[in-house]
Amino acid sequence: MSNSSSISHFLLLPLADTRQLQLLHFYLFLGMSLVALLANGLIISAVACSHHLHTPMFFFLLNLALTDLGCICTTVPKAMHNSLWDTTNISYEGCVAQLFLFVFFLSAEFSLLTIMSYDRYVSICKPLHYGTLLGSRACAHMAAAAWASAFLYSLLHMANTFSLPLCHGNVLGQFFCEIPHILKLSCSKSYLREFGLLAVSACLSFGCFVFIVFSYVQIFRVVLRIPSEQGRHKAFSTCLPHLAVVSMFVSTATLAYLKPPSVSSPSLDLALSILYSVVPPALNPLIYSLRNQDLKAAMWRLMTQRF
Repeated sequence: MSNSSSISHFLLLPLADTRQLQLLHFYLFLGMSLVALLANGLIISAVACSHHLHTPMFFFLLNLALTDLGCICTTVPKAMHNSLWDTTNISYEGCVAQLFLFVFFLSAEFSLLTIMSYDRYVSICKPLHYGTLLGSRACAHMAAAAWASAFLYSLLHMANTFSLPLCHGNVLGQFFCEIPHILKLSCSKSYLREFGLLAVSACLSFGCFVFIVFSYVQIFRVVLRIPSEQGRHKAFSTCLPHLAVVSMFVSTATLAYLKPPSVSSPSLDLALSILYSVVPPALNPLIYSLRNQDLKAAMWRLMTQRF
């Protein structure tokens, strides 16, 4: 029997059993992280440097790119290090920091996706009030609220999770520190507090999801009434990237957390965790840049000026 005060490190789930597969996972993670860093960095630089992109939609997209960078930089480097050096160790303090940052960036991303659906709703359904409802001050306040609520939310989860006594060893069934796998090590009934907090979080997340769905129902009703095909195409081109990102975020997280226990296995859990924690940060900027001509032009100008 051990408790959390005597645990100095945790053992993460190895990505592979053989050395060759470990190195393969290292190079795959390296490639995906480089794509995410380059693509999100280009979006951030393009929006910051291009005056004509200083609009609410691109302001929130810049914030979304920051959360994507944070997500992939929180989990992937340690996984790459463990694969390269054939180890599974992570220090207790490192696990605390990783859990805090992962929850922080993930919750900030979902908050920003919800705000971006409101931005698209106002832009298409209430265009005459767009400047009033989404002025620079209002956008700054909404972004600050998303980041601040994510910070408080992750701080609460971190404090509650690591205040529990851990007496079922230090082996985590995940390649990064995640709340459900840490709760499995707890030997106290106090873990019900964390499950209660997770239930409240699920309700809040479901409320955000309903808000996004309601916004897009209203958007599609308005778009389908636009008489010109060019107008409908322009409206859809600004909405479809956001809708694709939301769908990928929600579907992968739902598969990871709400799958039946009967179909759970270490390999499946690993694949699903990669789908919602590693793949979206690499694909999100590609989804946005492929559909948005203004963003593609700004990124191309930025690359040609630099190179």
